[in-house]
Amino acid sequence: MLAYFDCFSGISGDMTLGAFIDSGIPVERLQHDLSRLPIEPFTIRATPVERHGIRATLCDIQAPETRSHRSLADIRQLIDKSGLPDSVKASALSIFHRLASAEAGIHGCDIEAVHFHEVGAVDAILDIVGCCLCLDYLGITRVEASALPQGHGFVDCRHGRIPLPAPATLAILKDIPIYGMAVEGELVTPTGAAIITTLGNAFGPLPAMSVSSIGYGAGHKEFPSHPNLLRIVIGSPLGDRLGSGNDCLTDTVQVIETTIDDMNPEIFSYLMEALFAGGALDVYWIPVYMKKNRPATLVQVLCRAPQVTTLRDVLFNETTTIGMRVSSVQRWTLPRETIEMVLSMGRVSVKKITLPGGEIRWVPEFEDCRRVARAQGLSIRRVYEQIAREASGAAGAALPPATDH
Repeated sequence: MLAYFDCFSGISGDMTLGAFIDSGIPVERLQHDLSRLPIEPFTIRATPVERHGIRATLCDIQAPETRSHRSLADIRQLIDKSGLPDSVKASALSIFHRLASAEAGIHGCDIEAVHFHEVGAVDAILDIVGCCLCLDYLGITRVEASALPQGHGFVDCRHGRIPLPAPATLAILKDIPIYGMAVEGELVTPTGAAIITTLGNAFGPLPAMSVSSIGYGAGHKEFPSHPNLLRIVIGSPLGDRLGSGNDCLTDTVQVIETTIDDMNPEIFSYLMEALFAGGALDVYWIPVYMKKNRPATLVQVLCRAPQVTTLRDVLFNETTTIGMRVSSVQRWTLPRETIEMVLSMGRVSVKKITLPGGEIRWVPEFEDCRRVARAQGLSIRRVYEQIAREASGAAGAALPPATDH
């Protein structure tokens, strides 16, 4: 599935969550799953509103005000302890890592020394994690967005009055298409910028797609010149297909690689975690021999274009490398979507993958297999095989969104 973010009036965390709720995500399910985060009690309120004649959803998160400032380590601990799917955790941590990298550059400090103020508040944490949950619910595997408009003027924050676009927002939007609007006010917030640049695969006009749902998320401020809305268009991509019919999808990703022959091998485990937190799609260690017949490790990192700079800095800061190569590659992927099903072992998620020619392959989610195996005292191999067999027999019938797990 593809989600296109039409950011004609910018983007923020609450507008993103409002647009997903407006597209059909149940508020009750979001409330239930986000309650897994070990944070203060909160309530999600979704209110129908109208902006310039367009019906939309205004999302408010009500939580007690707190003066606490959270570091990246604090955020990481909250998310790690949540019990949410690993894919959701990884996406959310990548967004916070991007925010922290921007703040560290602005304040001239180490990324681990950054303390989030507004973005560390409960509502911002829930906006980011909630957005990642919505992508997971809908089985969205590709995100594209329009160019991002920027307003002018000033905004007040914990550090005082700062110009718009906010320095953190502008730092996050490096290498992303932006343009100015004759609007006084903040159109793209740091949270919104981090969400779309971390998750976005491409930026440009609406791609060829078959639309299945549309959501409008409202901003709190109203502008006389235009509706302050974020529109998310969800559906199946039609363009960039190879072969006959709907066989394959293709996109372009970046490969960063470097060879290392002088580093303590214990560091590689930490390096992999840091790369995934920075937005890597995949990471590989490959044994190689370098000049003078030295054994070494070829590090390969797969990522989207917006994450190249962040991951480059991770490699320079965390390893002994003094240089690396970056190249663009085209990849083929099979259409897939994540479906929740109730089978004999309980409610589980499986990927429905469409092979060339139309054959369907069902792949159980590993985290659900592990949960079932541990809870029922079974081997994970048996659990995996039984879920795949039953999912295939169920012919892909999707179930209503879960509210009991």
